[in-house]
Amino acid sequence: MTTQLPAPTAGRAVGRWLAGGALVAVTAGLAYLLSAVSGSLPHLLPGYDGWQERAYSRLPSFLRWCLGDTTEAQSFKTDLGGLGLLAGGWLAHVAATRRRRWAGFPIAARTGLWPWLTGSALLGLLLSNLAWGWTIPATGAWQPTFVAFVSIPPSVVLLYGPGWRVALTGAVLGAALTTPIAIGLVQFVCYPLGLPTSIGTAGSMWLSALLAFPLCRILPWFPRRPAPAPGPVDPPRQGPAWVLRRVLADFTEAPFHGNEISSAGLLAGTLLTYLLNPLTPVHGTALLPALLTTQVLTSTLAVLLYHRQWARHGWYPTFVPLVSVAPAVVLTYGPTAPSIAAGAILGAILAPPLAAYTSRRLPATIHPFVGNVVSMTVCTGVVVPALGLVPGFVH
Repeated sequence: MTTQLPAPTAGRAVGRWLAGGALVAVTAGLAYLLSAVSGSLPHLLPGYDGWQERAYSRLPSFLRWCLGDTTEAQSFKTDLGGLGLLAGGWLAHVAATRRRRWAGFPIAARTGLWPWLTGSALLGLLLSNLAWGWTIPATGAWQPTFVAFVSIPPSVVLLYGPGWRVALTGAVLGAALTTPIAIGLVQFVCYPLGLPTSIGTAGSMWLSALLAFPLCRILPWFPRRPAPAPGPVDPPRQGPAWVLRRVLADFTEAPFHGNEISSAGLLAGTLLTYLLNPLTPVHGTALLPALLTTQVLTSTLAVLLYHRQWARHGWYPTFVPLVSVAPAVVLTYGPTAPSIAAGAILGAILAPPLAAYTSRRLPATIHPFVGNVVSMTVCTGVVVPALGLVPGFVH
C-alpha cells in the first residue's frame, strides 16, 4: 500500500530550506564561540587521557566510563551526555505512553519497548566492558567497547519483543560477538591501515548481526517468529519546525531512540562537558565544535534532500552520515571548512539511500539496522580515502 503524500507547496519548501539554513548558521556560530573561548575554559573535569587511565581501577570511574560509552556512536564520550540521553529517553517514553502532545518523534520505533531495549543495551555495554575492557590498558589505545549499546541487544528486542530471555540473550550476544569483532577490526585493520575506526565499528555490527540473528532463530527459548512491526503512520506536515525537530532527533537514532527530547539531553550534557573541560568529550581533542557543525549540516541536508522519502515510508535513515561519514572526515583531516563541508555533503547524498536500499532487501528475520551500518561502512570506506587524493586534504 502506498502512503498518500501531502501536496507539495512552494512556500513550505522555501520554509524548510530557510529553517535548515538558520539551524546550520546558528550551530556554526555557536561552534565558533565555543572554539574561541575553549582556551580560557576551566578544566573542572578530568581530561580524557586521565579518565581513561583510571577507568578500570576504581568503581566510580568505571561506571562513568561505561556511561560515557552510551554516546560513543556520536563520536563523543561523555557521561553527562549519556545521562542526558537516558533521562531524555525515559521522559520521551513516559510522555508517549501517556499520549502527551509534546512527546516528540515516537521513541523506539513506536513499539513501546524503550525500557527493554535500553536495559538490554546497557547490560550488553556493561558485559562488554567487563569482558573486554582489559584491551584498553593492554594496548594503550582506544577500543570500541561501546558497540553493543547500538547494535545486537536493542535490535534483538525490537525484532522479537519484550521479555527477560530476549533482553538477556541480546546483551550476551552483543558482548560475545559484536565487541570482540569490533576490537579485532579496529586493532588489526583500522589502526595499521590508517582508516577511521568507525569503519571497524560499523563493520562489526553488521558482521555480528549476520551471525546473531540466524542463531536467534534456533535458540529454544526464543519466539518462533519476529514480533509484528508497527503499522503505517500518517505522513507528517513537513514544515520548518519539522525540519528542526527531525535534525535534532537524528542525534539519537543510533541507540534506537530517534527522539528530540533524548537528543536534547544528549547534546546538553555533551556541551556541559565541553564547558567543564574542552579536552574531555572528543578523546582528548577540542574538536567538538567542528564535529557538531558537520553533523548538523549533514543531517540537515539529508532531511531536506529526502523529506519526501520520510513522508512516503514514515521513516528514512537520514541519521546515517551523522554518525559515520561526516565525523570521520573531520577526525581524519581536521576541523577545516573543506573537511566540514565535504564530509557533510558527500555523506548526506550517498549514505541514506544506500542504507535504505540495503535494509529493504534484508529478510524479515534480520533487523533492518544492518542496512544502516553496511552503508556506514561502505560510504566511510569510500569517501575518507578518496578525499585524501584531493588537494587540501592532509591526513
